Amino acid sequence: MIYFELFLAFFIPNIIGYGGGPAIIPLIEAEVVGRYGWMSAQEFAETLALGNALPSPIATKMAGYVGYDVAGIAGALIAVLATVLPSLLLMLGALGLLYRHRHSPRVKRMSQWVRPVIAVMMAWLTWSFFSEGLVGAGLLHTLLIGAASAIALLRFRLHPAFVILAALVYGGLFLG
Repeated sequence: MIYFELFLAFFIPNIIGYGGGPAIIPLIEAEVVGRYGWMSAQEFAETLALGNALPSPIATKMAGYVGYDVAGIAGALIAVLATVLPSLLLMLGALGLLYRHRHSPRVKRMSQWVRPVIAVMMAWLTWSFFSEGLVGAGLLHTLLIGAASAIALLRFRLHPAFVILAALVYGGLFLG
């Protein structure tokens, strides 16, 4: 029964909440503190503060922590699943709808307009990372890491995870 309650405690706020993690935190608090009493308001606030200090989406971190606190590893898995399931179902539904109407002129026009927008967003992200790299590491290190990464990816076809790991090691040795 506890697993079902955990599922509901995180699925309902994520299905009815709109606006991402910060918008659904009060809904999750109402379930965790108010409805089920798994935490006090103070404990929830401390968990939220810790979750905000760590990278990644806040809702999944909260779900994982509360689920683990209430029912161990299985509870954490169920709570995280309940958190991501609404978005996953919506994405699958939208993908199915787009796939079903993929030959429609409207869908084709829409996808033609989306591609340039994504390209611009990716270019902006790349420029932003490059600018931050210049400020943080300097021109020489930024160009060296960029060139070595491009060669490793394009010429030697290394997996991106290894390239990122190598860049982290380089940064730790020479920039840290």
